[in-house]
Amino acid sequence: MKLARFTVDGRTRLGKVVGDQVIDISAAVPDVGGSMRLLLDQLDAVRGAIEAVDAPSFALAQVTLEAPIADPQKYLAIGMNYQDHADEAAAAGKPVPTSQLWFNKQVSCINGPFSDIEVPSSAPDMVDYEAEMGVVIGKRCRHVSREDARSVIAGYCVVNDVTARDWQFRSPTFTLGKSFDTHGPIGPWITTDDEIADPHALTMTLELNGEVRQQSSTGKMIYDIYEQIAYLTEVMTLEPGDLIATGTPAGVGIAGNRFMKEGDVVRVSIDGLGAIENRFVNEA
Repeated sequence: MKLARFTVDGRTRLGKVVGDQVIDISAAVPDVGGSMRLLLDQLDAVRGAIEAVDAPSFALAQVTLEAPIADPQKYLAIGMNYQDHADEAAAAGKPVPTSQLWFNKQVSCINGPFSDIEVPSSAPDMVDYEAEMGVVIGKRCRHVSREDARSVIAGYCVVNDVTARDWQFRSPTFTLGKSFDTHGPIGPWITTDDEIADPHALTMTLELNGEVRQQSSTGKMIYDIYEQIAYLTEVMTLEPGDLIATGTPAGVGIAGNRFMKEGDVVRVSIDGLGAIENRFVNEA
């Protein structure tokens, strides 16, 4: 299934995307109050009811797709997890980590799949893009083995890990530079794990104003998705709805000294997961 949050007639609802339609599933899950996080927590139990719903439906062109999950408890991201990106960072004098490098994006950065992204007035000169695949956790879990990691995944989405590079380099944790409001567009929906034969065999592409700037396979991760989950759950409990950004390949803006300015449009697409597209605007 493709699970979405969408707004029509002033009301935000939960839905499933079928072809060019989104079907309102709110009646099938009346106790979740429109929260995708709560829906994922009981997805196994309500899957049959959701699959049976066939109305009411709306054309995708007539609705506003929202961030598929607006209230995760955690948004975690791994740095330099594609070798070609690590190589371009090393060429710029940045140290390459010898183990998994994790940081937080604060959840207040989450943004819709087609919403505007702000170029902050306090950081206007080094705003960058990063195409990534997002993994959405579906089960509360701790101490998950690599072999069992797939069983805790609810699904996948497209992510742009927008970064204010100057702020990123001020802090060794990266958190501030990764967490400006609007700098976490995700979507366009959550594609459930059962629809993806191999999450490590998907082509990911980023276009800036129609020009391809990043393109790679998710199979080129240094640490694959299952290794990431095993590593994180040595430290913390992951909860349904938690979001993991799994790394970006080469071609980020800083490598070519090309940063975002007002009017730029960035589109990120991943095979089987759809695409998000966002325009950059100056902060009011």
